[in-house]
Amino acid sequence: MSATLVIIDMQKALDDPRYGTRGQHDAEANMARLLTHWRDLGNPVVHVRDNSLDPDSPYAPGKATHEFKPQLAPLQHEPIIDKQTNNAFIGTDLMQVLEEFGSSDLIVCGVHLHQCVESTVRMAGNLGFLVFLPEDCVICVDVLDRKGNRWTADQVHDLTLAILDGDYCKVVSSADLMGSAADGVIH
Repeated sequence: MSATLVIIDMQKALDDPRYGTRGQHDAEANMARLLTHWRDLGNPVVHVRDNSLDPDSPYAPGKATHEFKPQLAPLQHEPIIDKQTNNAFIGTDLMQVLEEFGSSDLIVCGVHLHQCVESTVRMAGNLGFLVFLPEDCVICVDVLDRKGNRWTADQVHDLTLAILDGDYCKVVSSADLMGSAADGVIH
């Protein structure tokens, strides 16, 4: 059985300056390579789209920034899961789609690692999925903590991956993932 690639919130909105300084500038290119590889194998892909309820949000439906980034846009037959929370399982039909695909393994990537990707990975792990998280296919931004300390996007990225690895997912590189999944099954 092949893993399902789940791409979270890769919309033009992520480039809005209100989200602050971002890191992982190669993430879109890495995701595009992984997406192409997964499609070439004929494996399932699911796109998650943030439909913010805040009309001022760049993720609000109807805005140009709500659109998917062109290099990561879904093909006509690939399901789009519309969400309104930070977790792609809550209030959506993601679980039903994964059941229809017969998925027990997931590859999760997208934006922002420390928010929507993390909450979805934690839920997937708790639901019993074997989750692979390609470290070079996720994006973070700088975070200001409650004491006023600024944590860089790279620090947030490294810490979030360390917290998730082992308990909720297996952190891997996209190159290793693609190399181990030549037949679509992760070994």
